[in-house]
Amino acid sequence: MKLKNKYFYTLREDAKDEDSISGNLLVKAGFIKKTSAGVYMMLPLGLKVQNKIEAIIRKNMEEAGAQEVKMPSLIAEEYYEKSGRLENFGKSIFRLKDRGGKGMALGPTHEELFALAAKMMIRSYKNMPFNLYQFQTKFRDEPRARFGLIRVKEFVMKDAYSFDRDLEGLDSSYRKMFEAYKKSFDEMGIDYRIVKADTGVMGGLLSEEFQAITPIGEDTVVYCDHCGYTSNLEVAECTNKENKSEEAREIKEVYTPNAGKIADVCKYLDLPESKFVKTLIYTCDGQNVAVMLRGDHDLSETKLAKVLGAFEVALADQETVETLTHAKVGFAGPIHLECPIYVDLALKDMSNFIVGANKSDYHLINVNFKDFKYEKMADLRQINENDVCPKCGKPLSFTKGIEIGNTFKLGTKYSKALELTYLNEENKSEYVYMGSYGIGLGRTMAALVEQNHDEHGIIWPLSVAPFELAIITTNSKSFEQSEFANKLHNDLEKSGIDVLLDDRDERAGVKFNDMDLIGIPYQITIGKKYNDGLVEVKDRRTNEKTDVEIAGILDYIQKILP
Repeated sequence: MKLKNKYFYTLREDAKDEDSISGNLLVKAGFIKKTSAGVYMMLPLGLKVQNKIEAIIRKNMEEAGAQEVKMPSLIAEEYYEKSGRLENFGKSIFRLKDRGGKGMALGPTHEELFALAAKMMIRSYKNMPFNLYQFQTKFRDEPRARFGLIRVKEFVMKDAYSFDRDLEGLDSSYRKMFEAYKKSFDEMGIDYRIVKADTGVMGGLLSEEFQAITPIGEDTVVYCDHCGYTSNLEVAECTNKENKSEEAREIKEVYTPNAGKIADVCKYLDLPESKFVKTLIYTCDGQNVAVMLRGDHDLSETKLAKVLGAFEVALADQETVETLTHAKVGFAGPIHLECPIYVDLALKDMSNFIVGANKSDYHLINVNFKDFKYEKMADLRQINENDVCPKCGKPLSFTKGIEIGNTFKLGTKYSKALELTYLNEENKSEYVYMGSYGIGLGRTMAALVEQNHDEHGIIWPLSVAPFELAIITTNSKSFEQSEFANKLHNDLEKSGIDVLLDDRDERAGVKFNDMDLIGIPYQITIGKKYNDGLVEVKDRRTNEKTDVEIAGILDYIQKILP
């Protein structure tokens, strides 16, 4: 492509309303433009990158045997009602009514429609397995859109769905998609880790995430370098040390004035936080529950939701806490508490601990499990950086990541809700096993920029760059240089290289800065050395510059480009 008279612009200053490196650089380089919070237009360069990401994914999906379809974005609410997810989406779903008053939604996800499509074909076990996928716009009303393309309200996703007769078949389909995802992200040059994750609103048997490693990531990835264990922080298994058993002592009530926080109580009693057990009051799907944790541990709300089978989990408000405990906030305890109690596994065998007295300005010491009743003991806490790997016992490491892809073994969750069945060999009706697989194209683009940039701009990996090569003429008034640049551009284009010729009537410095900013992997400069029969080739990633003879430039470029 020749740049002159094409839609192209860059900004000299940083974008004022972008809170991430990728958001700033993509706006500054003219790839995207924000139209409202969480909504972006994809400009020519941005769309070109997105299309290359899409092409890589499509190739690997097709090789894995998946077939492409296109579902509507406007979906009748009745489909989400059938699956029981309409209310679960809460305020995150965009809802509207058509002129006839029928409830409609802008699709946040498409499991229901894919199940409907499968239902049209599946009659017997002979109709499976198969896999359908699409590239489609999704809509989710994010309460806090931020970080450019990382958390938005409108985005393009590649979602795929597999259909099998049983769990064994699902396992096979899942492995194919899993490998297709690995190949796709490897081709894009992304640094990622695969982690076990919560199934969340999707539900099902298993969820794994592909996390692009970057400091701006909203997710925390827990991993072990020794054995390869990886997990999302929310669901990482905790290995708890055994507590030394002590002979139970007599419970005593102690006066702890204005000590509603753990640090204040521990300071007042001159004891470590690990000796204190905090009681947190939560409201889960409208039901109040108490959770007991060691004073130096934090609750994983995801784990709590899983144990309770709840969708919405949130700390109870002040009025609820004070009504249940008959005390100020900060003095809750398990004894005579009027709601179900759940205990974290780290408290097992713990004895003579300190709890709130359900009485303002008072705590109880020497409390033991015989002194109160609880519903269940389970792994409820969030793992800490000083914990050890649950698989091999070696030290764990933490890093930040952006979720760019996910894979789910849905099982029969949606087929049961939507009556997706087949007849087995004995002519008996069985539920279809489904898998779900998603990749966010915008998030992937943002993650690539977060991982590939310097002080001058973006450094695209060759496979997804808007152009593989840029040709820059330093003297646009030189007929000889311009003529050679045009011929070189045409020859490279004919050889299948995605090349950009910057033939604008701009100063050389402006051209150099722009090509660095937009991140073209290789740059050919036709300048002062042209009369000596040389052009300069620059590697954008290393900034290494090489003088190449004009006569051999085509061969040189074909060698450095795979």
